[in-house]
Amino acid sequence: MPMQNIKSGVAGIFFGLVSTALLTNSLTVHPQEKGNKPSASQSKETSSGVSQAKLNQSDERMLKQLAQVYLSEIALGKLAQEKAQSNEVKSFAKKMLDDHMKAQDELKQLAQSKGVGLPVEVDRQQQSVEKKLAALSGEKFDRQYMNHESTRALKDTHRLLERINSKAEDVDLKSYANKIIATVETHQQMANDTRKNLKPTSEGKSGSGQSESSGSPASSGASGESGAGGGTGKPEGVYDSGTPDGAPGGARSPRQ
Repeated sequence: MPMQNIKSGVAGIFFGLVSTALLTNSLTVHPQEKGNKPSASQSKETSSGVSQAKLNQSDERMLKQLAQVYLSEIALGKLAQEKAQSNEVKSFAKKMLDDHMKAQDELKQLAQSKGVGLPVEVDRQQQSVEKKLAALSGEKFDRQYMNHESTRALKDTHRLLERINSKAEDVDLKSYANKIIATVETHQQMANDTRKNLKPTSEGKSGSGQSESSGSPASSGASGESGAGGGTGKPEGVYDSGTPDGAPGGARSPRQ
């Protein structure tokens, strides 16, 4: 009898120790597992390809300037689709319209992820440019539209993107600008080629011979090193050479 009591006591102590060990394990292991599990907010931030960090004032300003560029190019592209006479100009305008609408969609997604609201209409300066072009038609429209794109608009856009790529602090904004630069460079080449291929105007060969170079002096004052964000009030200079008598630029030579 005493031996059986001893065995029973040993067995009780053994099972007691096992139960205590299991209880201790459950209290120490499970909280660790719970602590290592990522929260819903952490999972959302990790799964997203774009950081949700807020932009500083400089980055936000450049992002909004780029949005203004897209609004202007889309509006002018639609206008050129309606008013251009040259099929080559219409093709260029369609390319500009399609590419800028795609870039605009991507920019909207980026801005939304950063909590930035974008402008929804062009500013007064660009409205003035559009108004001047809308008053033209046929060959005059073709030449002035291509002068504007090749000597001013695309150069300003390229400078803005380069400035974003070099000075922006936000990694996502820099990456976006770096990607779009190549597209704008393609647009610049297309604009230059299209502009050179335009037929001489009805003013005659003497006027058309200088119309190719007329855009450069006008644009040199309009698209200075101030970049896309600067140079306010100067885009009209692109059209000043052609609006007084309807000639697209070559008519300035006899008065000089």
